[in-house]
Amino acid sequence: MTAPIDPWLLERLVCPATRTPLRQEGDLLISDEANLAYPIRDGVPVLLVEEAVEVTVKKT
Repeated sequence: MTAPIDPWLLERLVCPATRTPLRQEGDLLISDEANLAYPIRDGVPVLLVEEAVEVTVKKT
């Protein structure tokens, strides 16, 4: 598992598809607006839409 991204940096990172904030879950940065998860490889966020995987959000 990747160490948490520095909070200062995480506040400034946005989804490249929607320009909305991201949140970290383990080795992924999640875009709730786009339902995409961007990988973090060797501590480096890979914010390429081509590298993102679609995530499903359970609505309660």
